[in-house]
Amino acid sequence: MSKGRQDLKGHRQRLRKRFREGGMEAVADYELLELILFRALARRDTKPIAKGLLKRFGSFAEVLHAPDELLKEVPDVGEAVITELKLIRTSALRLMQDGFVDKPVLSSWAPLIDYCRGAMAYESREQFRILFLDKKNKLIKDEVQQEGTVDHTPVYIREIVKRALQLSATAVILVHNHPSGDPAPSRADIDMTKAIVEAAKPLGIIVHDHIIVGREGHASLRGMGLI
Repeated sequence: MSKGRQDLKGHRQRLRKRFREGGMEAVADYELLELILFRALARRDTKPIAKGLLKRFGSFAEVLHAPDELLKEVPDVGEAVITELKLIRTSALRLMQDGFVDKPVLSSWAPLIDYCRGAMAYESREQFRILFLDKKNKLIKDEVQQEGTVDHTPVYIREIVKRALQLSATAVILVHNHPSGDPAPSRADIDMTKAIVEAAKPLGIIVHDHIIVGREGHASLRGMGLI
């Protein structure tokens, strides 16, 4: 084994050992990315790539949520690296889901908000998501209904109500993101929410809330007294 290969192997072993013994607090963000990329790039020094990703996107969270086409602009980032990053993101979202799946959602509000922010806050385009609930307020289905532009996504009220009836949902929670980062609701957000509430009410479907998420936090229209 060459000296360079030995040095790389030793570095990886030391970094893994430090992480196992000290956990998250023992490694910097770029070192955590290094660890993630070890499997994708078994024979490469992953430190320059990890630092390059952080320089390009600014934070660990932004790296995990970056679109594929932008990730590929970073030197030495290919399909293997992108797959590994998406695997970590998906695993984190699955863990977040465990905080409210099979439980009454309204009593598991904090885990639900964490999940919504993790799933949508860093998206570069607006998405409109609906959580369909049964009569015990347990999750039946979590669906992204529409995806739009950086500042708008079309919402079709008839399709929302139709899908709720198909799933035998008795309640829904509306969620969408603001790519700008600011979760404050717009006038259009408020008006659209009220229209959905009015359309769903005669059919026995309750709109519990409309949550808006962004990098800067989240807003609850119910909490703000807007519905």
